[in-house]
Amino acid sequence: MYGWIWRKLPFGLAGKLAGSVLLAAAALALLWFVVFPWAEPLLPFDDVQVTQDSGVPDGGGDSGVTTETGDPDDGHDLPYDTDQNNTPPPSPRR
Repeated sequence: MYGWIWRKLPFGLAGKLAGSVLLAAAALALLWFVVFPWAEPLLPFDDVQVTQDSGVPDGGGDSGVTTETGDPDDGHDLPYDTDQNNTPPPSPRR
């Protein structure tokens, strides 16, 4: 297909290069301004729902999770301990 397009473009090598760039720009513009806006409502990118463990949507705010790990002055509450590394030790080399 690309060979057929290349053979049909006029005006020698310079014209073929310019025509190729114009065809590629036209294809990108068609995708950017027509196809992508049409397909955006069909894609699930904005369909995000955060739920609690019970499956009930989280209303935001304080989740009631208290932690006793980490520095209490750092402003972050993590429901798990970050001081331990749970990865297995590397195997010894022979």
